[in-house]
Amino acid sequence: MKAILNHLFEHKTFTREQSKEILTDIAQGKYNPSQMAAFMTAYCMRSITVTELEGFRDAMLELCLPLNLEADSLIDLCGTGGDGKDTFNISTLASFVVAGAGYKVAKHGNYGVSSGCGSSNVMEHLGYRFTDDIDRLKRSVDRANICFLHAPLFHPAMKTVAPIRRELGVKTFFNMLGPLVNPAKPQNQLAGVFNLELARVYAYLYQKSEVNYTIVHALDGYDEVSLTGDFKTFSADGERINSIEALGFTPLNESEITGGETVDESAAIFTKVLNGEGADAQNNVVLCNAALAIKTITPGKTFADSYYEAERSLTGKKAQQSFKILLEVSAA
Repeated sequence: MKAILNHLFEHKTFTREQSKEILTDIAQGKYNPSQMAAFMTAYCMRSITVTELEGFRDAMLELCLPLNLEADSLIDLCGTGGDGKDTFNISTLASFVVAGAGYKVAKHGNYGVSSGCGSSNVMEHLGYRFTDDIDRLKRSVDRANICFLHAPLFHPAMKTVAPIRRELGVKTFFNMLGPLVNPAKPQNQLAGVFNLELARVYAYLYQKSEVNYTIVHALDGYDEVSLTGDFKTFSADGERINSIEALGFTPLNESEITGGETVDESAAIFTKVLNGEGADAQNNVVLCNAALAIKTITPGKTFADSYYEAERSLTGKKAQQSFKILLEVSAA
């Protein structure tokens, strides 16, 4: 590790193969916590390259537990986190809206590291029992149109870095990997990223894959459609800036989409939105992200048609029903 750190300190980069080997060694506990913390911190101060991210992704996917859900067309809605915005659980709620609209979702999630309440925090608080049982997950997809994949269960090798990430409390390159390493390997991906540089790295990676993708970054720093300002998307159709006013929305204040300070408060917001009792700002943000996911799965649809489809799922309580069924399957 000393040679690796010196390499980084000299502003040098690693090849895809070197990056894969380094992360494999980290995951297998070959280095001490101080060395791993130094390695992660170095990437907080310099940009990651496409080849490095590719290598890290390759290692994570090779080390993860294999998962074949046998579903025709899955989508994951997953953000990198690390934007420092502390929003409520928008992508998780949007996942249930997409499921309620009839699409199959494999939601990859974890506990919050740089934010107060990640998707796993709120799901666990509301009674979901994490599982890596393939039959139970298949039943979830069949009955609720959604399964929830708690990342630590599928990436057991990452237990060596979890305590260090918690202690650092800031985003690391592991945030960048989240949307790239879903063990179900969904055919569709809505990936939110915290800066434009990373969005372009993601776009390059996805262009080389067979995944049907949309990468989203709000120009004011969110890793999702926030409606606080315009947002940029990258897809097979290219790179574009999306004006929220052109989509029919007026800019929101950041305070309208913040999350709770505790898991209790975050879960309360989650439940209110899912029950159809959310504020207009909260509902619109969730529906816009769900619409972008639906449009990713079915590129021929307009954003407006996708939005109305999402809206019917939320207001018709279909999203809520998907959530209830998921909890039932997890408790059985």
